[in-house]
Amino acid sequence: MTLHTLHAPYTLHYLDFDYSEDDAGCGTWDAMASVWPAQLGAVRAEVALVLHWAQQEFADGHGPLDEGGEWDHDVQCLPEGDRYTLTLTISGTPTFGTAWRAQFGSD
Repeated sequence: MTLHTLHAPYTLHYLDFDYSEDDAGCGTWDAMASVWPAQLGAVRAEVALVLHWAQQEFADGHGPLDEGGEWDHDVQCLPEGDRYTLTLTISGTPTFGTAWRAQFGSD
Protein backbone atom coordinates (compact mmCIF):
# COMPACT_ATOMS: atom_id res chain seq x y z
CA MET A 1 0.00 0.00 0.00
CA THR A 2 1.25 3.48 -0.84
CA LEU A 3 0.19 6.67 0.83
CA HIS A 4 -0.49 8.98 -2.14
CA THR A 5 -3.49 10.67 -0.59
CA LEU A 6 -5.28 13.46 -2.42
CA HIS A 7 -5.86 15.29 0.83
CA ALA A 8 -7.72 13.97 3.80
CA PRO A 9 -10.58 13.89 4.07
CA TYR A 10 -11.69 14.48 0.50
CA THR A 11 -15.19 15.90 0.10
CA LEU A 12 -17.43 14.28 -2.48
CA HIS A 13 -20.31 16.41 -3.75
CA TYR A 14 -22.50 13.80 -5.47
CA LEU A 15 -21.56 10.46 -3.96
CA ASP A 16 -22.86 9.86 -0.45
CA PHE A 17 -21.87 6.41 0.78
CA ASP A 18 -23.80 4.10 3.07
CA TYR A 19 -21.60 1.66 4.96
CA SER A 20 -22.12 -1.92 6.05
CA GLU A 21 -19.72 -4.49 7.47
CA ASP A 22 -19.62 -8.27 7.55
CA ASP A 23 -18.54 -10.53 10.42
CA ALA A 24 -14.94 -10.58 9.15
CA GLY A 25 -14.71 -6.78 9.31
CA CYS A 26 -14.83 -6.30 5.54
CA GLY A 27 -16.77 -3.20 4.58
CA THR A 28 -19.07 -2.25 1.75
CA TRP A 29 -19.69 1.34 0.69
CA ASP A 30 -22.73 1.95 -1.52
CA ALA A 31 -23.50 5.26 -3.20
CA MET A 32 -26.24 6.31 -5.58
CA ALA A 33 -26.65 9.61 -7.41
CA SER A 34 -29.62 10.62 -9.55
CA VAL A 35 -28.66 13.58 -11.73
CA TRP A 36 -29.61 15.59 -14.77
CA PRO A 37 -27.53 15.01 -17.92
CA ALA A 38 -25.58 18.22 -17.28
CA GLN A 39 -24.35 16.80 -13.95
CA LEU A 40 -23.44 13.33 -15.22
CA GLY A 41 -19.87 14.31 -16.10
CA ALA A 42 -19.25 15.59 -12.57
CA VAL A 43 -20.62 12.39 -11.03
CA ARG A 44 -18.49 10.26 -13.34
CA ALA A 45 -15.47 12.38 -12.37
CA GLU A 46 -16.11 11.63 -8.68
CA VAL A 47 -16.38 7.91 -9.44
CA ALA A 48 -13.13 8.09 -11.40
CA LEU A 49 -11.45 9.93 -8.53
CA VAL A 50 -12.53 7.31 -5.97
CA LEU A 51 -11.44 4.42 -8.19
CA HIS A 52 -8.14 6.12 -9.04
CA TRP A 53 -7.44 6.56 -5.33
CA ALA A 54 -8.22 2.89 -4.63
CA GLN A 55 -6.03 1.76 -7.52
CA GLN A 56 -3.14 3.95 -6.36
CA GLU A 57 -3.38 2.91 -2.73
CA PHE A 58 -3.99 -0.81 -3.39
CA ALA A 59 -2.51 -1.26 -6.86
CA ASP A 60 -2.14 -5.03 -6.60
CA GLY A 61 -5.25 -5.59 -4.53
CA HIS A 62 -8.18 -5.14 -6.91
CA GLY A 63 -10.33 -8.23 -7.12
CA PRO A 64 -12.99 -10.22 -5.30
CA LEU A 65 -12.37 -10.26 -1.56
CA ASP A 66 -13.21 -13.96 -1.33
CA GLU A 67 -10.36 -14.59 -3.78
CA GLY A 68 -7.78 -12.58 -1.84
CA GLY A 69 -8.42 -9.09 -3.19
CA GLU A 70 -8.09 -6.04 -0.97
CA TRP A 71 -10.93 -4.19 -2.70
CA ASP A 72 -13.48 -4.60 -5.48
CA HIS A 73 -16.11 -2.42 -7.08
CA ASP A 74 -19.19 -2.28 -9.29
CA VAL A 75 -20.44 0.76 -11.21
CA GLN A 76 -23.80 1.05 -12.96
CA CYS A 77 -25.23 4.03 -14.85
CA LEU A 78 -28.79 3.88 -16.14
CA PRO A 79 -30.94 6.47 -17.87
CA GLU A 80 -34.26 6.94 -16.09
CA GLY A 81 -36.45 9.35 -18.00
CA ASP A 82 -34.74 12.73 -18.09
CA ARG A 83 -32.22 11.78 -15.40
CA TYR A 84 -29.39 9.30 -14.92
CA THR A 85 -28.95 7.08 -11.90
CA LEU A 86 -25.39 6.06 -11.16
CA THR A 87 -24.51 3.55 -8.45
CA LEU A 88 -21.08 2.71 -7.10
CA THR A 89 -20.38 -0.14 -4.70
CA ILE A 90 -16.92 -0.63 -3.23
CA SER A 91 -16.03 -3.45 -0.88
CA GLY A 92 -12.76 -3.77 0.98
CA THR A 93 -10.80 -5.44 3.71
CA PRO A 94 -10.32 -3.85 7.14
CA THR A 95 -6.99 -2.41 5.92
CA PHE A 96 -8.75 -0.86 2.93
CA GLY A 97 -11.41 0.52 5.27
CA THR A 98 -8.81 2.25 7.44
CA ALA A 99 -7.28 3.91 4.39
CA TRP A 100 -10.76 4.81 3.07
CA ARG A 101 -11.70 6.59 6.30
CA ALA A 102 -8.41 8.53 6.28
CA GLN A 103 -9.05 9.72 2.72
CA PHE A 104 -12.81 10.19 2.52
CA GLY A 105 -13.85 10.62 6.15
CA SER A 106 -15.97 8.49 8.41
CA ASP A 107 -18.12 5.54 7.32
